[in-house]
Amino acid sequence: MRLLDFAGKHKRLTVLGCVLSAVNALLSIAMLVCVWFVVRDLVAVAPDWAAAQNAPMYGAWAFAFAIIALAVYFAALMCTHLAAFRTARNMRKAALDHLAKVPLGFYSTRSTGELRRIIEGSTGLTEGVLAHRIPDFVGALVTPIAFLVVMFVFDWVMGLVCLIPIIVSAFCMFLMMGGGLGSKDGDGNSNAMAFMMNYQNALDRMNKAAVEYVRGIPVVKVFQQTVQSFRAFQESIIAYRDFATAYVKLCKTPQVAQLVAINSTFFVLVPAGILLAASAGDFGAFLTNFLFYVIFSALTTTMMSKIMYASQAVTEAQDAVTRIEGILSAPLMEEVSAAEAKRPADDSIEFDQVTFCYPGNDACALSDVTLKVPSGATVALVGPSGGGKTTAASLVPRFWDADSGTVRVGGVDVRDIPQAELMERVAFVFQNDRLFKQSLADNIRAARPLATRAEVEAAAHAAQCDDIIAKFPEGLDTVVGTKGTYLSGGECQRIALARAILKDAPVVVLDEATAFADPENEALIQRALAKLTEGKTVLMIAHRLSTVTGADRIYVIDGGRLVEEGSHAELAAAGGLYARMWADYQTSASWRIEGKGADHVA
Repeated sequence: MRLLDFAGKHKRLTVLGCVLSAVNALLSIAMLVCVWFVVRDLVAVAPDWAAAQNAPMYGAWAFAFAIIALAVYFAALMCTHLAAFRTARNMRKAALDHLAKVPLGFYSTRSTGELRRIIEGSTGLTEGVLAHRIPDFVGALVTPIAFLVVMFVFDWVMGLVCLIPIIVSAFCMFLMMGGGLGSKDGDGNSNAMAFMMNYQNALDRMNKAAVEYVRGIPVVKVFQQTVQSFRAFQESIIAYRDFATAYVKLCKTPQVAQLVAINSTFFVLVPAGILLAASAGDFGAFLTNFLFYVIFSALTTTMMSKIMYASQAVTEAQDAVTRIEGILSAPLMEEVSAAEAKRPADDSIEFDQVTFCYPGNDACALSDVTLKVPSGATVALVGPSGGGKTTAASLVPRFWDADSGTVRVGGVDVRDIPQAELMERVAFVFQNDRLFKQSLADNIRAARPLATRAEVEAAAHAAQCDDIIAKFPEGLDTVVGTKGTYLSGGECQRIALARAILKDAPVVVLDEATAFADPENEALIQRALAKLTEGKTVLMIAHRLSTVTGADRIYVIDGGRLVEEGSHAELAAAGGLYARMWADYQTSASWRIEGKGADHVA
């Protein structure tokens, strides 16, 4: 089982726990045999009970076996629980260690909810499998095997009668598993595994759509829409409903038959006992043998239930391991060795025939892009939405690595710069920065954890955050997100800029830093940006063309290709895409609403 590969040295505890569970099953059978010996001796001397001299001894043995079986089962569960907790921990640790080494762009393709559900939820499922289901499964398998041996000692015909409900129950379980673990789907997975994967995928899609719907509730309510208007959520619910309903219909008949069969052992024994009693030579001996199978029938329901739940749990664990392995299979960011590491000569940025396609996409986001940002210069990337501007900027701090071509910082391929040094050299300000649920000071200090209080205050002042700090009684110690303490989009952006100012990186990448700011906040952000970019190499992405008119050079990217370059004046006079964008921008900037009845307003 792949799950045990994560157990490491604790795999032995799992094996030991399963062995002890098997011993517990044998001891339980031994206890029942001793109980049967007591019944046999009492029936043989009835009604002179005192003549059953060995009955007390067998009763004592039955009690001893019961106590020992309980102790052994407790020891088995202790072993499997310890192994389960360590295994789940190892799975989480392996996943988190791997996620720490993947390209940062990986997180833009996988939702945080999905990753959290896999790391927390999937590993949580494995705990129950290793701690309970597997040892119970082993014990449940050993029980009928031991019974097959014992039944020939007493009455093999009655033993076969007892096996009929077990066989029927097992067959029904086989049907409910979609043809059994041995049959395969088109991808080579067992039908049970394929079902579990489809079930979990449907659940994931519904959870993702639910999160998106909750986030969009304000829009839904403003336009008086219902859940049906949010197509992705509605379709995911319907798909999950149809999937679950179809499976329930498929399992309805086998499940009913399985429950009836597994709970009817006694009712099968009674008619069989009546028929066999007529031909029994020694009715007293037959009666005592019959009582043994009556006693054993009580174990049948528990035994098959454990097998059924263990089978389901094992399938869930297999799916969980597959999902964890999906994370572990994500390509890692290639880290250069200390011996091969190179140091940038300056703070320039250069793209040399760079092509990049997002994983799973056939169309490339960037195609043969060549551009240069001299050290200390400010260069802007503009163009239609979806043209590849943000993608280009994300290649500088290695959120992704180029498929072909080279991205250089200071004349050195970014892949040859140690990751820690590259991240220290580049500050990235997103268009929608998020704050941690920590104090304002800690949010700013995230750029430099060892920064002093005075340095944090200076960065906040430079980022025009004085009014934000002043409105909270606790100032910089105010914890964001508690006691109704929230910041507007523009205020969050200024705190993020303070973080970047504190980092004091020589290369700054700005991705629409004023996109969600109101006019007042935008003016403050522009002042903070002036402080942040002072003497730095700046690569900025902007849709508001008024913010890039002063750039040393402007590159126009459309459809992943570089189509124009030059200064604002050169591009505006060229009559190309930039000129059309500038004309549209000027038109939109002068646009205003005029009321028809303006002359009649009192």
